[in-house]
Parts: sequence; C-alpha cells; structure tokens
Amino acid sequence: MISMPMEMITDEADLTRAGFHWREKDNRVALVCTPLEKTEFSNAFSTRLGGVSPMPSNDLNLAGFDDDPAENIYENRRRFLDLIEGEWALASCWQTHSADVRILRKIEDTHQPEKSVGETVYCDALLTNMPGILLGVKTADCVPILLGDGRLGASAALHAGWRGTVASIVARTLERMATEYGTQAREVTAAIGPAALACCYEVGEEVITAFAEKFPGSDKLFQPTRDGHALVDLQRANREQLIKAGVPSDKIYTASICTMCRTDLFFSYRREKRKHGRVGRLMSVIGRNKEGQSTSGEKRN
Repeated sequence: MISMPMEMITDEADLTRAGFHWREKDNRVALVCTPLEKTEFSNAFSTRLGGVSPMPSNDLNLAGFDDDPAENIYENRRRFLDLIEGEWALASCWQTHSADVRILRKIEDTHQPEKSVGETVYCDALLTNMPGILLGVKTADCVPILLGDGRLGASAALHAGWRGTVASIVARTLERMATEYGTQAREVTAAIGPAALACCYEVGEEVITAFAEKFPGSDKLFQPTRDGHALVDLQRANREQLIKAGVPSDKIYTASICTMCRTDLFFSYRREKRKHGRVGRLMSVIGRNKEGQSTSGEKRN
C-alpha cells in the first residue's frame, strides 16, 4: 500500500488550523503550539532567523560547537530564549539517535560541568515535572516532538530520527512519564514540529527494512521512488506511535512544514551539508512555568 504524505502547511490559515502560531520579536521568529501553551506549557520550535552565525549569514544556530564558535551559539540561545516569557534553566543533551531518556528532577540537573562546552549527557529524550526547567532537543531534518501532561505538569522533549522512530522513542518516553509521574497517555498533548517530510526525505533499503522488521504494515509510510529507495513520512510514523500509545488523535498537533523545502526558515542537513560543508541546528523546547507566571508573561490571579 502506498499512502499520500500529510499535506504541507502553506499559509497562516493552515497553520492556525493545525494548532500553531508564529511568535516574533525584533527579527527573530519561532513556531508555538497553541494548545500546549493553553495548558500552561511554554514551548517553541526555533527557526534560523535573527542570529549571529555565518551559516551562511546571520543565522540562529543553536548547537554544533565543532562548526560554530561557542560565543555564537550561546548568544543565539540567549536570543531564542528571549522569545519565551519567564526565567528558565535550559536542559539539552548530546543526541545519539537512540531511545534513551533522561529525567531532570531538580534545577541543578541542568548545570553543565565547569568549563565544559556544549552538552555532556547522551540521550534523545528529556523529561521533567519541575517548573522553570526548559527541555530542548536539536534537529536539522529529524522530527522534534514535545509532550505535556496538563493534569500532572510533566513534560518531555524528544528527538526522533529514523533510528529513534524505529526504536519507539515515543512509546519509551510515555512509559517513563507513566512510571515517574503517573502520566496517563490520554491526558497528554503532543506537538510534532517541522521536519523533513515525505515530499523530500528519501531513504534507502536499510531504513525500509528496519521499519518492515519492527512494524508490520509500515509500507504505508513509504512511497517508492527508485530501486531500493523510497520517500518516508516520519511525522506520520511518530503520530501513529503516539496514538498507539494512547494519546488521543485530537490532542496531537503536527506542523507539516518541510525543513528541506523551507531552508529560508529552517536548517536542513540533507540540503545544506554538501552545499556549505556545515549546517546549523534548530531547537525545540518545552517547560512548565513557575507558579504565578503565565505563558504570555502575565501574572495569573
């Protein structure tokens, strides 16, 4: 069976219907999931606009310390976090295309070792129920996923490349949320961010075989292109895993914007690495506001 990819968002009306809106400040722009924000979770999917990195010019690169000076990345992170009201301790990780999950239980868990540059903890999903911690995962074509349990205040940020998707990182993360916090999947709101979509993301036999071995009927995620190759819909794959894990379909919001098509807004490893020799990284973040602070920065009564 061959399925058509999810329709790509092309205008503001489509974006609003999908559950997202743009947040702008000066020349910086981020994408926000509106329903997550309404459940008191600050969140944002970064764009490449409004930074200081030469990738190739004035880009908001948020990771990749081997390719961009640390002072650029930290200034870009400051600019990105300035789009999000409140005071935050940012937690991120060195991603390994795994299904490994890290739990942050206190603000101190966000601290990096003295004199370290970049992230030192290896995983692909971050969890917390601590107010004031902003969880962040980095992408440049892979699928970023944000989860918020509005009942218990737990949240998660996931990086799902094809390997993480095959390893069921979504299910693993929801299982850990249930174990640690008592989260029930039906209470979770999920946001799936911009990524390489099925219009552009061609993979080879290794990926097709890995999905077929793990997920019977996964052929619906692929559209054959040439011998041994196909376009894959990773956003749909992760949406289906969320639904299978118990997240209601009407609480899953997908920003169907292709990073490979829209390099004017987003970094794309597949489009830019060969062209420029290096590529920036986006960041997707989620956190629960400290008591008394709303997602818009206004005091709650």
